[in-house]
Amino acid sequence: MDAKAVIVHGLEEARAALAAAARAGRPVTLLSAPGAAGYAGLGWWRALVAAARAAVPDAEADDVLDCGELAGLAVEALHAGCPAVVFTGPDAQADRLAALAGICGARLLRAAPAALDLAQPAAFRRLAAWLAAG
Repeated sequence: MDAKAVIVHGLEEARAALAAAARAGRPVTLLSAPGAAGYAGLGWWRALVAAARAAVPDAEADDVLDCGELAGLAVEALHAGCPAVVFTGPDAQADRLAALAGICGARLLRAAPAALDLAQPAAFRRLAAWLAAG
């Protein structure tokens, strides 16, 4: 069963995504907004994910921090234990980051997965259906 991705911008959205996933008995991927590593930071993301997981401990979830084109932030995130990062920069850097991700037991994504963005109008009402969809 593949996890559906949900873009979260704060703790309320992350908790809502985890709670909906737990109710549905489905896994979910918490995905940061595009380039969030550059403007919100790794510490914010790690704290948000930890707090959301503590609030909804029975949810099955992974998380992905979007680093955009910032290779240095992707390296930092991988070293800090992020399970997955999005990197959209040059292929040569991506190859090195993919090798590092493998060493760290993480994944490097070259593009963000399809996701429901909880900042969009009416997204909360669509959350359960999004998670239930194939």
